[in-house]
Amino acid sequence: SGRSVIVVGPLLSLHQCGLPREIAIELFQTFVIRGLIRQDVASNTGIAKSKIRKKEPIVWEILQEVMQGHPVLLNRAPTLHRLGIQAFQPILVEGRAICLHPLVCKGFNADFDGDQMAVHVPLSLEAQAEAR
Repeated sequence: SGRSVIVVGPLLSLHQCGLPREIAIELFQTFVIRGLIRQDVASNTGIAKSKIRKKEPIVWEILQEVMQGHPVLLNRAPTLHRLGIQAFQPILVEGRAICLHPLVCKGFNADFDGDQMAVHVPLSLEAQAEAR
């Protein structure tokens, strides 16, 4: 999981959120490691982690592929009703803030004056299906 300030992302669709590269690589690291090994870019976990630390271009390509199939959950505390936690399709963005389309803020009771949100990755297939 991760946490960051939210900023407006007017070019995003309603079902998308902008996830900073630093947060995304941490959240999806195990999936990226598996992708590096499956594509024979790395022969073991140590080499894969080294490639991630060096931020090699192949890492970002695999991260993009991994993120296409994995929804993330965004939560703004306090979660007082079911719209306080929602699933989104993550999109890589520059910077350190989570981007949201302005029209989804009402459900979270959020605005862009410094509000923070937590991001979670559902791991099991059942959790991913429920998030979708």
